[in-house]
Amino acid sequence: MATASEILPLEGPPEVSPASQPPRVAASSNADETRNAWIGAQSLNLTRHAAALQPFKREEFGTGAEVPSEAHIQAVNSLITTLRRGLMQMSKRVSQATKAALAEPSTSRLQELMQRKSKAHHWVQGIERIWDFYLELFGQRQSKYANWLLSCDRIAMDCYQVAYMGLGKARSIPYPPPFSYMRTGFSPATFRRGIPMTRLGKQLNPFPLVQLPYHRLINPWTLGAVLHEVSHNLQSDLGLSRDVPKAIAMRLLKAGMSRRVAATWTRWNREMFADMSGLLLGGPQFVGSLMDVVGRAPETTVAFSPRGPHPTPYLRPHINFELLRRIGFSEEADHYRKVWTRTYPSAAEGDIPKEILDTFPEANKLAVDTVCFRPFPSLGNKSLAQVIRFERKEHQMIDEAARRLAAGIDPGIIPARFLIGATRVALDKRLARPGVIMRNFYQELTRR
Repeated sequence: MATASEILPLEGPPEVSPASQPPRVAASSNADETRNAWIGAQSLNLTRHAAALQPFKREEFGTGAEVPSEAHIQAVNSLITTLRRGLMQMSKRVSQATKAALAEPSTSRLQELMQRKSKAHHWVQGIERIWDFYLELFGQRQSKYANWLLSCDRIAMDCYQVAYMGLGKARSIPYPPPFSYMRTGFSPATFRRGIPMTRLGKQLNPFPLVQLPYHRLINPWTLGAVLHEVSHNLQSDLGLSRDVPKAIAMRLLKAGMSRRVAATWTRWNREMFADMSGLLLGGPQFVGSLMDVVGRAPETTVAFSPRGPHPTPYLRPHINFELLRRIGFSEEADHYRKVWTRTYPSAAEGDIPKEILDTFPEANKLAVDTVCFRPFPSLGNKSLAQVIRFERKEHQMIDEAARRLAAGIDPGIIPARFLIGATRVALDKRLARPGVIMRNFYQELTRR
């Protein structure tokens, strides 16, 4: 198999070898010279365009810990190199058509050249979109936001490590790890490993991407979003993408729920899992971060989407309150519930189906129990709450870290994922100014 360096030069400007250049044809007039020069340029332009899309090198993006890892660079280069093999074959066909058109510049041969050039350019542009996408992502690691993104990478890595260490049986280790990047907009997002991406021309995404809005990064106590988005990837990498929805549907139907109710909760499975896993990874403060997201205008909060993957915003925090109660944080659940129900005392003005509202208390308990407290074979016959444990002792670590972060003291050996909750505690208890909390949060994660 050809390597990237065998296909493209890795140093200096793209060059075209003499053998690949169109042959010289004696010109009988200035018009012939113009025609032949134009014909020859068609192949030359395409070859140089393709050659300019060189594989990335890690040192292009800096030398610190914040730069893309060698694994990320290799994964992207592998994707680009695979696509370029097809392009090289197209380039040869364009060169052949160029030679034929120079030898006999008839309309049919000129049009055949244009047809082959168009196909090759379409392919080049597809590769260019991929190259440009990752150039933008990797280039952010040279900006002043690089350490923020590195910090989110380390939180994501911590989430994966705790999940895989808690399994009841060994699983193959995912590779490469999640990669964070910044994008404007309201909501975070993720692109899972191995799924077709529109921005990549439907090519498969080689590693998890965590997209974070700028406003979340400057308010790290809202970065429960990282835990949520990473959990989407965990559901896939842990082999739970089919098991979880199937288990929810069977549990609710067995309990006598209607098909409509079971289908609704099953449709919500991925967002529910990401919330449940995020809470177990980050603790009670994750719920505050979630309420930041779903707390909007009342008419939006009680609006039901019959096809939406997210639980209705009015109901979504209540699902998390139930999990808080189940893992021993009833007092914290009650505090958050009082804030939420004071803000949104009733769903009566919305369009949530009566059947969904009437069955919600029972369905909620069953769904949370199914996702978090029932064993799954892919987890080594452990439950999610056993794989990712969060108890009072972990909560105590977060409280202690909050005071240290606020004071600018090393928070110690606390896991990276807990530092999100620590910033929330520091903010809620006004232990330091928001800017101080933010600075100390990123300094701590960057130095690790």
